[in-house]
Order: sequence, then structure tokens, then C-alpha cells
Amino acid sequence: MVQAEELANAVVFDDRAVRLHTVTPAEAAQLPLRKESFNTDCIRVVEIADFDWSPCGGTHAQRTGEVGLIAIRSWERAKRMTRVQFVCGVRALRDYRAANQTATNVARRLSVGRDEAPEAVARLLEEHRQLGRRARALVELAIKAEAQELLDATPMTNKLRVIRRIFDHRDFEEVKLLAHRLVTYDGVVVLLATRMPEMARLAFARSANLPVEVHTLLHSVCERLGGRGGGKPDFAQGGGTRVAELERALAEAAAALAV
Repeated sequence: MVQAEELANAVVFDDRAVRLHTVTPAEAAQLPLRKESFNTDCIRVVEIADFDWSPCGGTHAQRTGEVGLIAIRSWERAKRMTRVQFVCGVRALRDYRAANQTATNVARRLSVGRDEAPEAVARLLEEHRQLGRRARALVELAIKAEAQELLDATPMTNKLRVIRRIFDHRDFEEVKLLAHRLVTYDGVVVLLATRMPEMARLAFARSANLPVEVHTLLHSVCERLGGRGGGKPDFAQGGGTRVAELERALAEAAAALAV
């Protein structure tokens, strides 16, 4: 049996004779068939010399060499068997040319030789991961400072700070981070939104020491915006497409908290 590692890289250059046999079911039973035939009449058997015997009614080459180059591209386990994807003949040549062109283009962009491209890509990915970690750390620092500024700029009324802000074209993940940061302080309800030309997205949150259910509040705002949302009493998110209604909807939500 060919090992999986061999299948993944194999290129076959064999040439074997292909013979066709028409036999009865009894005669077929005496042959080393790879799979059983359920035909009760005459059976057409294809023999590949010193390799395989199979019942088959399809078209076959006279020799396996006529198929040309066979390149196995991938393999996978499927129902206790191995499914193999391959290309052959002119298709194998075209596939090689395309793969070679892709590898060469990647290497040229990285200013390395084709054989050095995998290592260069690995280095690039690692640098990307490191930069991503640094960027996230910087965003967290910026969010912390922004949250403090918003807290300082929002007066407390009846032991409650309602922080309402609309940002234009801001990444929604940042908006959610800001909401979560703000409610680490006591007595805070956050009504934040990011506004796009065709969509508004909302993030509502409240401090753990407050009885406010922001998911209920968000639901009414989303209805006003022609959208929907959901969440929990302490944090909820949603949105809608009636962007022109956003400012009024948030103002009404803030007013409802003051009652």
C-alpha cells in the first residue's frame, strides 16, 4: 500500500499494457478483481499488466503511458478509503506551469529565490503576528485613555452617568471594547454607536452595580432603526438601516434612563 507521504508528492512515469477481457460471471470469479461486479451477464474486465484487474465499461488507453505525466495533487481519508486528487497529461503540465508561475511571482515580491519563498513567507507571517499583538496592546491603551476622557466629560446625575456617543465609520470591535472598558466603573450606562452610510451598529452596556436591562433598551432602539439586536441585561448589540433616525433614537433611550 502506498503511504500517505508518498501519495502527496508522487509523480508517476510508468507504462503498462492495458488489455480488455469479456468474461462470464464464473470466469470473473477466478480473476483477481479489485472490486466485485454485480453484472449477471457478460462482464468486461480491464487488466493493467502486473498491476490491476477491474470490471469496467468505460474507455481506456491501450497503454498507461498514453496518459502521460500523472501528478498527485492531494489526498484525504474518506469512508475507510483514500480519495486522491490528480492531474495527468497536458493538464499536469499546465498545472505545473501555473504552480511554478505562482511560486515565482511570490518569490519576486519577497525579493528572494523561488526555493527560499516558503521560509520568507513564514518570517513574514511571524512578523505580522507580532505586529498584530503590538497593535492590540496599543488599541487597549488608547481605549483606556479615551474611556477616562469620556468619564471625566460626563457629569453624574442621581448616581448615574449615561455616556452617549455616535462615531462615524469607526470599527465596531473598538466601539465594543470602549463600552466594556467604561462599565468597569460603577454607575455607568453606555449607549454607543458607529454610523456608516447605510448601516448603524449599536453597543449598549451598564455597570455591574446597576439594575438597568440594556438589552430591553437596545431592542426599542433597533426597532426605531428598522433593525434588530440582542444580548444580556449588562451588554447588548445590534443595528439598523434607518441611519437618519440614529441620533433621535439614542437621545430617547438616554431620556428613558433619566425617568
